[in-house]
Amino acid sequence: MAEPTMPETMAYGRAEDLPRVRAFAQHHGEELGLTADQVMSLVIAVSELVTNTLQHTSGGGRVRIRADDGQVLCDVIDQGSIRAFGAPMPAADAERGRGLAIVERLCGPVEAIAGDEETIIRLRFAIEPRPVPR
Repeated sequence: MAEPTMPETMAYGRAEDLPRVRAFAQHHGEELGLTADQVMSLVIAVSELVTNTLQHTSGGGRVRIRADDGQVLCDVIDQGSIRAFGAPMPAADAERGRGLAIVERLCGPVEAIAGDEETIIRLRFAIEPRPVPR
């Protein structure tokens, strides 16, 4: 069982922060051993969740990434209400509402955790063993 890493955290509060948030997720996903496909899924999912925060809450939020027990955990934290997961993908002509459905399809199980003053959306990615060079 791998040792947990110390979490890396980044705050955001404006749409202009999105490129830095995406770069943060990409860098830490790569550093923690995710595959290229997993890193891309992480970046897209984090971008969708941060965009939801910026559109539907005030005050911004934080992204926290760490490795623990063979997986990368990514928390997107804000002061918004708890999200409902499990909804079908909206129709192709719908103007909104795809973000959470996309996140679920990219990340597998997505956990929503309600705290006293914040909501955490937790994404999990299994760290796949790297082939050993011969």
